[in-house]
Amino acid sequence: MRVTSLLGPLALALLLAAPFGLPIFAMTLLTELVILGLFAMSLDLMVGYTRLVSFGHAAAYGLGAYASGYILLNSALPLPFAVLAAAILTGMIAIGVGWVCTLATGVSFSMLTLAFAQLLYAVSFKWTSVTGGSDGLAGIPRNPGPLGLEVLSTKNGFYYFALACLVGSFFLCRALVRSPFGAVLRGIRENEAKTLALGYNTRLYKITVVAIAYALGGLAGALYSPFAGFANTELLFWLVSGQVLIMVIVGGSGTLIGPILGATFFLTLEHQLSSYTEAWALFFGLTFIAFVLFAPEGIWGLAKRYLGQRAPEETEQAPAAITKAEAKPHG
Repeated sequence: MRVTSLLGPLALALLLAAPFGLPIFAMTLLTELVILGLFAMSLDLMVGYTRLVSFGHAAAYGLGAYASGYILLNSALPLPFAVLAAAILTGMIAIGVGWVCTLATGVSFSMLTLAFAQLLYAVSFKWTSVTGGSDGLAGIPRNPGPLGLEVLSTKNGFYYFALACLVGSFFLCRALVRSPFGAVLRGIRENEAKTLALGYNTRLYKITVVAIAYALGGLAGALYSPFAGFANTELLFWLVSGQVLIMVIVGGSGTLIGPILGATFFLTLEHQLSSYTEAWALFFGLTFIAFVLFAPEGIWGLAKRYLGQRAPEETEQAPAAITKAEAKPHG
């Protein structure tokens, strides 16, 4: 049995046992790590598997947070249903976003995603009746529900709920990237012209993966607003998009598990450095540059290299992957 195959169950066991041994502050930090890990993993579907570099993924995060916060503040809908509704709404809106952004490729695609995120950022200031303007939405509750759902309003209950969302999303994404659909995504990443020549409607695939990535990013945002108790315009700011992109690159794009590690590394380093110096962002920037120059495969790639493991199956070359998938092309 490969060593890396044991790391997942071990990490999950530690995460499940964490509330029994960690203090309240550490559990708060760990819950935030789980949410950020989900956020980073959602972007990896676009960046790592399809090579659609988004500079505006904060749009998904902020939209999910505002939608969840608005629902919880203005209805008695239980927390799980409000979070799910916010994620679905974000994914539906992303279909239109994907349709517009995929009219362009490369840097132009990235700039269109940034433009959409900044548009939402501006709207969040002006639409005060819904977003609260510059003050945002405050006092967002964790609405209890029937059938024992009131446990989710507790710190540990909410942590387990967020962890279940992360684990469920991970298995969903893993099944997706190992499917014929995922093989086509890798084909787009490696050689879109060849994939198009094989008869695949590559733009339709790209719109679909944008919608899925935004839905999962919206799920992360929908978890964050009841976790923090507020949703404000900063969640839509371009800096959030840059941070999550750094998490994906540092952790290892195209691996799913890598972005989760990248989010853990980012938040842990931020907390440690900020306790010593106000210039923590400078040192983190230098760390990011070091990863790009000397370890472009990221933390997960370094771990697999150290353990003597080959690259994960998901990162195999795309033309061969499409052949193995034996999926029927869609016109």
